[in-house]
Amino acid sequence: YGSFSLGGGGARIRAAVADVTGRTVGEYELPTPGRRSAQSVVRQVTDALDGAVKAAGLARDDVRRVVIGTPGAFDPNTGRLRYASHLPGWHSPALLDELAAALPMPVEYENDVNLAAIAEQRLGAARGHNDFVLLWNQEGLGAALVLGGRLHRGWTGGAGEVGFLPVPGTPLVRQVTKANSGGYQELAGSQAVPRLARELGIEDLPAGPYDEAAAELVARAADHATGPYHQLLRTYATRLATGLASLVSVLDPELVVLSGTALTSGGEVLRALVQAELEELAAARPRLVVGDVREHPVLRGALESALATTRDEVFDTSR
Repeated sequence: YGSFSLGGGGARIRAAVADVTGRTVGEYELPTPGRRSAQSVVRQVTDALDGAVKAAGLARDDVRRVVIGTPGAFDPNTGRLRYASHLPGWHSPALLDELAAALPMPVEYENDVNLAAIAEQRLGAARGHNDFVLLWNQEGLGAALVLGGRLHRGWTGGAGEVGFLPVPGTPLVRQVTKANSGGYQELAGSQAVPRLARELGIEDLPAGPYDEAAAELVARAADHATGPYHQLLRTYATRLATGLASLVSVLDPELVVLSGTALTSGGEVLRALVQAELEELAAARPRLVVGDVREHPVLRGALESALATTRDEVFDTSR
């Protein structure tokens, strides 16, 4: 059996195991509430692995490779997680060594949005494209940069942390790492959507976490051609295009993929509004598409990443 992968936000860990054909044979979701230490993180990761392996009818030793997806990135120079101060227990300098000691197979770590880009490149809207940006808006605003067919991660792993971008339309955010936010996040992140809805006089706001509320509001707005909901979608599209204009002006990608529930829930209506606004704000004019991989794209990307390496090992006829 080929691979195990793990992904999710701060409140849960999702795990899945696939065979070498890519078929998912076991899944498990582990709630992770409250404060955590490095020791509890290691235990939760192994518990999630064991849950997925048990669901597949396997043993831990049957797993050949693990890919772990998290917000932020593990700095290759220090081994410490950066750009995700909201993940308790994941910032210990000894964490990677402790995870390596607890897991008997090779382990790789990747940014969650980068994994969503891998899923779209292998299975979805970016197939056949070597230069594209994936803009993600779900439990945080971020981007993945694929240049010449390869992920660009940056010197510390922070390439694509666009939520920290200073942008017009919002006050400057200083000490961004302490705030775990920045101008673009404040302007267009999913937490800004319910706030904007209240400003426009929309009273029937969805309950639940802000990212779920944002996705529902954007989906409702896509069904309205006039009124406050339509204004909500137009303003949101302008805010999204404001940050995207900086990205495409620097990178000039062939394609921009919109992913994450606060973007995909707007469908073609939101995509067209963002495309029109971007053409007003930037000289480069990449094509915008809505992501095709909707079901746990981070987890799917982790599986695809692990499968690619595993298949190379299993089918290498020179060995």
